[in-house]
Amino acid sequence: MIRKVTVAYGIVELLIRCPTNHVLLDDDAKIEIDNFAVCVSKKKDGSSSQESPQWDDIRGVRMVSSGLSISIEEPSYLSCLFEDGGEKDDQMGRYLEVELDAANALVGITKANFFDGAEDKEMSKFRCHHLLAKILYQLFTNDEAFPHDYDNHRHGEDEPAPKKAKKAQLTECQGGVPELSSITAVGRMQQLEVPASICRMVQNLLESASDSESGVDAYKTIEEVGKDLHLLLLDPDRFLFDREAQCTVTMQLQFRKEKLYGRDKEETLITDTFCRVTRGRSEAFFIGGFSGSGKSMLVDTLRVNVKNVGGYVIKHKFDAMSQDRPLSGLIKALNQLCLMIKKRLSPRRLIALSEKLKDDFGDDIGLLARMLPNICLLSPECSRLSFGVEDGNTRDKMNTRSVSFTLLRFVRLVSSPMHPIMWADTTALDTIHTFLSDTMGTCMLFVGTYRDNEVQIGDAVFDLMENLDISNVPTNKVSLTGLDHDNLNEMISDALCLYPRICKSLSEIIFQKTKGNPFFVLEFIQSLQSRGLLQYDFSEKRWVWNEDTIRAEEITGNVLHLLSSKMNQLPSDMRLLLKVMACFGTSSNESAIGYLAESPEYLEVRNGLERAISDGFVEVYAEGYIKFVHDKVREAAYNLIPDGEKKQLHYNLGKTLYSICDGKDVEDTIFLIASQINHGKEFIEKDDALRIPVAKLSMKAGKMALDGGHYQTAYSYLDTARSLLPDDNWESNYDLSLRINFLMAKAANSSCRYDEAEVTLQTIFKRARCLQDKLPSSFLLVTNLTHLASLVFLARGHPNEAYATCSSILAQLGETVPGIITAEMVGAMIPETLSMYLKVYGDDWLGKQMEDTNLCNIMTFYSVIATAAYFCKPSHEIAYFCCKMVQMSLQNGMCEHTPLAFVQLSSIAFNLAKDVQFANAAFLHRIATNALVLSEKFGSSNQKPLLYNNHFLGTGHLDSYHLNASQLRKGFASGLSSGDAGPAFNCASIATHFSIISAEKDLTSLLKEIDHYLLLLETYKSELAKKFILCYRETVSTLIDRGETTGIDGKSSCIDDESGDPGEGNKLQGVFYFHQMFRNHWLGYTERSHHYAQKALPCMKHGPFGTALIHRFYYGLNLLDHIKKKKNHSKSMEVDKIIESMKVAASHAETNFRNKLELLEAERSGINARQNTVHALHAYDKAIASAQKVGYIHEQGLACEMAGFYCKRMMDKEKAFEYFNQALECYKEWGSSVKVDFIRKELGRFSV
Repeated sequence: MIRKVTVAYGIVELLIRCPTNHVLLDDDAKIEIDNFAVCVSKKKDGSSSQESPQWDDIRGVRMVSSGLSISIEEPSYLSCLFEDGGEKDDQMGRYLEVELDAANALVGITKANFFDGAEDKEMSKFRCHHLLAKILYQLFTNDEAFPHDYDNHRHGEDEPAPKKAKKAQLTECQGGVPELSSITAVGRMQQLEVPASICRMVQNLLESASDSESGVDAYKTIEEVGKDLHLLLLDPDRFLFDREAQCTVTMQLQFRKEKLYGRDKEETLITDTFCRVTRGRSEAFFIGGFSGSGKSMLVDTLRVNVKNVGGYVIKHKFDAMSQDRPLSGLIKALNQLCLMIKKRLSPRRLIALSEKLKDDFGDDIGLLARMLPNICLLSPECSRLSFGVEDGNTRDKMNTRSVSFTLLRFVRLVSSPMHPIMWADTTALDTIHTFLSDTMGTCMLFVGTYRDNEVQIGDAVFDLMENLDISNVPTNKVSLTGLDHDNLNEMISDALCLYPRICKSLSEIIFQKTKGNPFFVLEFIQSLQSRGLLQYDFSEKRWVWNEDTIRAEEITGNVLHLLSSKMNQLPSDMRLLLKVMACFGTSSNESAIGYLAESPEYLEVRNGLERAISDGFVEVYAEGYIKFVHDKVREAAYNLIPDGEKKQLHYNLGKTLYSICDGKDVEDTIFLIASQINHGKEFIEKDDALRIPVAKLSMKAGKMALDGGHYQTAYSYLDTARSLLPDDNWESNYDLSLRINFLMAKAANSSCRYDEAEVTLQTIFKRARCLQDKLPSSFLLVTNLTHLASLVFLARGHPNEAYATCSSILAQLGETVPGIITAEMVGAMIPETLSMYLKVYGDDWLGKQMEDTNLCNIMTFYSVIATAAYFCKPSHEIAYFCCKMVQMSLQNGMCEHTPLAFVQLSSIAFNLAKDVQFANAAFLHRIATNALVLSEKFGSSNQKPLLYNNHFLGTGHLDSYHLNASQLRKGFASGLSSGDAGPAFNCASIATHFSIISAEKDLTSLLKEIDHYLLLLETYKSELAKKFILCYRETVSTLIDRGETTGIDGKSSCIDDESGDPGEGNKLQGVFYFHQMFRNHWLGYTERSHHYAQKALPCMKHGPFGTALIHRFYYGLNLLDHIKKKKNHSKSMEVDKIIESMKVAASHAETNFRNKLELLEAERSGINARQNTVHALHAYDKAIASAQKVGYIHEQGLACEMAGFYCKRMMDKEKAFEYFNQALECYKEWGSSVKVDFIRKELGRFSV
């Protein structure tokens, strides 16, 4: 049948092209079936296909009389989408194209005489349609006798053939089975079971050949016939073949649920956006439109389109813990890509890919296989070669750049872009903004849909768009309107399995009723069917309707009314189920329905669920979960409930579930129960017996939400719980009030509502009873509450309040915090504590646990007060609290706060060393290292940020600054994950400081990282951390380009008033002076750098000793520069002291201080330059080599620069030029345009 339709399509396309190719249709013989020849393809074995023809072997049709011929073929760009030459798994539909053969020769007619009298010679449209109907009849019936063919009966008859054909049809309609001679063409075709679609086509051709106007579906042009035939070939199952006989009730409309109509432009936009995202930058795509306009379907097309173009969607979770190994995530993703390629490609194509791999990589294929083990799945040769590589040699030769380039070669070879997975999440929009605006490697496409008729400017979705624009995140917006007439007609044609031209008038009526809303259209057509206005006629094998009746229907333009009317006709069990589910939301779990079914009132919901699924209102979308098929269905179901009864139904559902589930383990439905009851809050308030139980239920839901990290949801539940408490709740329900308010404060703090958290805490402090009167559980709760309060003060930048709070609670716990803590007092405590440590330390020192709850609480607040003291007290006061904690642990056993106490002690003792001999440095470093091991035993992941803060501000200076920065970033990620933002940003601050002083990152990357921190701080609102980060940002910006293009207007780094006294406890001002010294030194302003170095001296005495050593290094360089310029050697002794301190530092921390020591020594040697130039140059070369060895690229450049100036003074221009060029390359790698420009000017002077 498909072969015949293909031939018919070719004949019609030839007839269409005749006028434009100078072929006159002036003779009936030209439109006879014998005037056309068919071209077929040969079988693969070379034999003819005539004996066993294939359905897709038609390759062309030729008009014998004119020589005009066309080729029929499927476009190559479609065929190539199918593997193995286009096999399509029983799918017979094809998109065919015709092309006029170039070799056509016109015989007996020229262009000049073609138009001469052409109108007189050309046969009429009616005659042409009649003859085409005859051809189709003969083609599909194999019968040469065309019933009532006027060619066979014209003699003695004056009546035209079209009228005869019409009469014959009318005769048939009058009933009876006529003789063969009187049977019409269409009737004969029906007897022979020719598909109704072909019969309809012949009938419409005959109607158009008639001069009457009774045929409403008559063809107007032959081009329409060609379109219909093309449609039959495109989707034969839908349009060509008859559907199996069914009863009217079970006959269903054939909707294309997977097809998106009329959205070609939008599909292109979202696909283009996706393609841009694959280049490495996140984008957002917002789709607005009325409900039912196809927003969700547009999103669903994205994944399909990616697969259709040969793309692969690679999903990989990049863990913050692997940031120090930037290629690990990429390698895992590419390994996953290998698996996907193996699964998708055919064996033949896999062999071809294997050959390409071997040809392109050669012997390097072994290196690729070592990085991507799954590459062996694509080519067995890779496996053999990978084992032939010697491990040692390979690892010695490979570096980051070589690995990157090798992976790049593989990606080029497979020619498939890596696509980040598209996420559809329900997290808060501010979190989405954080994801999209992240500049530290996140790459994602966020697609958000919204109803633009239900949101207004100022709503959250528009705020997100605005924030994304501010953050320079590319944002795309489209708005979906109703379908136009043509697309709507295509949709209806597909559903009715009828030619589009036949459905056009019905489509016009439906468009007027629905305005082209796709979902409304589907529901409207289904309503026509359910009400009998659209019926399937089995005799005609098509859907039929009465347009006048449908047009006269009084149908609202609101799809909700249409759906609600439909639902009102449903059985009672289905209506009950839909009402219940509508109260639950767009989705719910089946267990909740099961619980309800245990109640006599809702016994029918289980049966209703089964019927609702079978009738298409509800669907199962995951195991144990169900949802409405569309949000409008849910709205319509909710509208079944009268407005005045909705709250009551919610309340009844909640009460029923609560009574059934009370005492059961139903955590999966606790949120549902609480939300349903809370909808009827007004009913609860009238029932005093329920207020407290419901308050407890809401508190339980709030705590579960809090534990799961859903802080906003938790706050909402807890707010409801608190509102249900009676006026005298602190007297009548003290414990419950305390718990609810405590959880509310915690939820507010975790969601950065610091003001609300503080108000709630103040309320608790005012109403809470004394500690001695509390039960143990309440006692623990209040101490935790005070701990939380202190953290809130710290997060808001109020360390003094945190200190006072902890001091007060420690006093109530029996601990006395001295009003004045002297340095002498602490000086005696530190050796005493270290001595205790040495006595207790041994193989079993971790075995003893602290069991006294009161002591554990004391340790908690000593830990917090020590942290607060860091920001507002002298360093020796911090040491006092650390010593107290360590002594308590050594005497009473270890607890979760012990590791932090040990680290704090080691850090404080290290930084309080008055001499430069690093007193007990190795011992203190061992204490800190053991403490970090101890923390793993307690699983103190939430303390990791504090542990890292204290360690890396103390003995951590003995470890590599590069490694420290990497570890601190892990602490930052861990802190944010556990909700401990304050210490997390302290980790970020210290990591940034280490990165600056050691050039752990190039300046541009570091600036990007700092801006990432500042963006997060817009959410976390830690002013203290923000001041530190802004100070560091100013340093980096200054080093890049003096802040000309990288600075932030209107944002002061921290303190600009130089007249202010920094004070012993003002760590921020100490950091400010240090970085002013650092910036000015690198800008070449040594006098100004020296000025700030002197102002920083008081702060350095009380700050981290490692930072003080860095300060001494730059202080020493400034002094040496002063000596060189002023010829004043009075500062030489001070320089000698600094060098001696650097020797001690280098002996304990060679990575951080060896190159600094050697540079200071080189500069000192250069002062007496003319006496020993060889020694000086050797010293500079040692400093350069040491800096290069540890990767301190900026100090390598500095050493080269200073060596260049030394050689310049010595008049060794060639050597100076060489050193300056080395410095230039170092500064380029560092990313400092300021230093690059400076060195280039120096090099320019050599050119002159």
